[in-house]
Amino acid sequence: MCRNIKPLFNFEPPATDDDIRAAALQFVRKIASTRKPSKQNTDAFDIAVEEIYQSSKRMLEGLVATTPPRSRARFEELKRLRFKKASER
Repeated sequence: MCRNIKPLFNFEPPATDDDIRAAALQFVRKIASTRKPSKQNTDAFDIAVEEIYQSSKRMLEGLVATTPPRSRARFEELKRLRFKKASER
């Protein structure tokens, strides 16, 4: 999976539509092996992003959390610390 796609479920504050759309775009870019599609492929690319966005949104709305929401800020802080440690090696 693409490292740029961040977890979206069970966070406070909750994921926004922009977060979900960004994850869908990253996913499509990854499986299409391109950051920007050619003019011929733009429609297929855009349709895929929209379908994955809609599907992801429905899934996130349907999931039930069994634990308290995690702090988005704390999650990002820990991620930065892990990256810093890994780059020091």
